[in-house]
Amino acid sequence: MTSEHKKDVLREWRESAPYWAKHSDIVRLMFAPITQALTEAGGINGGQKVLDVAGGPGEPSITISSLVGDSGSVIFTDAVAEMVATARAQARQQGRMNIEFNQCVGESLPFLSDSFDAVVCRLGVMLFPDPVAAIHEALRVVRSRGSVSYAVWRDRDSNPFFHMVMDVVSRYIESPPEDPNAPGAFRFAGHGKLAQLLSDAGAIDVTEHLLDFEINGPLSPKGFWSLRTELSDTLKAKVAQFSAEQLLAAEREVEEAVRPFFVSGQMKFPAKVLIVTGVKP
Repeated sequence: MTSEHKKDVLREWRESAPYWAKHSDIVRLMFAPITQALTEAGGINGGQKVLDVAGGPGEPSITISSLVGDSGSVIFTDAVAEMVATARAQARQQGRMNIEFNQCVGESLPFLSDSFDAVVCRLGVMLFPDPVAAIHEALRVVRSRGSVSYAVWRDRDSNPFFHMVMDVVSRYIESPPEDPNAPGAFRFAGHGKLAQLLSDAGAIDVTEHLLDFEINGPLSPKGFWSLRTELSDTLKAKVAQFSAEQLLAAEREVEEAVRPFFVSGQMKFPAKVLIVTGVKP
């Protein structure tokens, strides 16, 4: 990825930050099972010092701050200043005072080696320009016998929350085949792919666990369309090319396609995530 491309990606995330703030409550609820699985895999408990890499609008940092308690601490990081500001506001709103906030990229962490009991990254590493460098950095800053844990999406077909919108949108605009090794939601969807990188970086006792869960939330099909198109830069760029008639037609098609996943005002999508954890020797 060129430096210009990296700047474009960061610009897109800055533009998306207000929407992540807008939807932060429902995003926290939707991905709560991932946060729980990630913290359990990392063995996070009271009194620990934990680093959250690419924490977005504040999770899992806020949840972890409760787990480690007042005797522990969390450092939240994100590459985008607007995300850091959103996360800080969310934490303060919930009275979580044991979280520090730092703007940085995962490939270059401004922390001393052997500083943390655990490092977590929820749904971020697959979007990094250089995930190998980020994994090495995570292992550098964690203490010996400390854990490094990642959550990444399983394949597209296992996650209709994603593919049902893209299936409709792709009928209106041509989409080139995705590079499986380029930054993207499903970059590490294959079994063993991320685990191998973690092993190659020097981690031991590497495990991979398939989390089969439901994405739940108080949302209507129309609200789902707004959520997906506002939070996804890829979708946002595609629908921006639609005519008014195409936009309305696509929205109606998506609402009809996803209706079986909505019951009594509740969204319920089956979903699958891989939880990958390693230990620093």
